[in-house]
This record gives sequence, structure tokens and C-alpha cells, in this order.
Amino acid sequence: MRILLIEDYERLRRSLAMTLKRSGYAVDHTGNGSDAFELLRDHSYDAMILDIMLPGVNGLALLKNLRDSGDDTPAMFLSAMSTVEDRVKGLRTGADDYLTKPFDIDELLARVEVLCRRRYRKAESVLKVLDLKVDTASKRVSRDGINIDLTAREFAAIEYLALRKGEVVSRLEIEEHIYDDLVSPMSNVVDATIYSLRRKLAVSPGSKDLIRTRRGQGYVLGEC
Repeated sequence: MRILLIEDYERLRRSLAMTLKRSGYAVDHTGNGSDAFELLRDHSYDAMILDIMLPGVNGLALLKNLRDSGDDTPAMFLSAMSTVEDRVKGLRTGADDYLTKPFDIDELLARVEVLCRRRYRKAESVLKVLDLKVDTASKRVSRDGINIDLTAREFAAIEYLALRKGEVVSRLEIEEHIYDDLVSPMSNVVDATIYSLRRKLAVSPGSKDLIRTRRGQGYVLGEC
């Protein structure tokens, strides 16, 4: 999942970005509200975390502008402004969540996980595709009761496909949502990840191939 983090305190921003990346998220970050508009214009995000007091454009104005333009990216304010009035104003501006500073990192990660599922209208943390289970909370995958050991990138890919089960997902969409580094158009990194997933998901000789290729279109997980 790809996250946009907008926080002007650089030390906190870099620390949060690193924590999110270690948890398997692709992360873009900036300390300026105006720069955030550029990132939102160029990329599709599964969730965003933003402060209120920002240089350029403050967080409230930024989110209101996005909502007025029809952008429904799930958003959470992360702010030191902690009164009831502050929280109510933030939520009524269009935020899906509001967490005050100081905060517990495990709580923040849990809230980000919920925001990402909300993007795809999934309420439960365990995503099921036939006999496959993808646990977005524990970052574990199993098939027919057998646990499957995946790399962080492989988990990110299967999680994204599971959130969009039954849909054709293009190679570009996979790149956009699980890689925060620029991927060369000539790279086969997505193909290599899908190949590895297929191999690992084949837990027995008779296992059905859950990931199908639509030539020229992308990949489908589960029935389509």
C-alpha cells in the first residue's frame, strides 16, 4: 500500500516514514502542503497522514480542497492540536480519522491499516480468496491452513491483489501501489514478484493457480 505523509517536523517525518516502510508500506513524504498537491496530482495513494500546521498550505485547507475536487483518499490528521473542537473541525473538514501527538506507534499503524482497507471497502483484517487468507494485521498469508513465508514486497503485492480480488490489476497499478522508488518501464520486477508468488502459493501438487494473467491487461487474483 502507498502512503503519503505530510509533516513539517523533519525528524518526526523521517522517523515515521522509516517505520511505515519497515511495516511494508511504500511511502512518499513532504513537509510542505503545497508540495503535497503536486504528489497527489502525480500519484494514487491508499491513505494519507497529514499535520494541520503546515507551511505553504495548512492541512485543513489542503484536505478541504481535495474533498471539494472529489478526491476521497482516506486521510488521518496527526496533530498536536488536541481539543475536542480541533478534532471535530478536522473530521468535519473531511478526515476519516484524527490522532493527537504524542501518540503510540502501534496505534498509528493500526489506524493506517484500517484506512487502507477502507479505500477498498474492506472491514475485516483477514482477506479471503477461495482457500487463501491474507491477514493485513499480522502480515501473514496462509493457504488451506498452511502458512506461507513471503518477503515484504511479495506480501504487499498479494495484499493489493486480495483487496482487489476478481479485478484485473495492471502492472502499472501494482508498481504504483507497492514501490516508492521509480521503476523502469523495462523492468520485470513485477513479473518476477508474481512468478515468485505463484510458486509459493502452490502449497501442494494439485493447488489451483490463484493468480491469472490477462495478456496486455494485468493480473487477476481469484475468480473474475
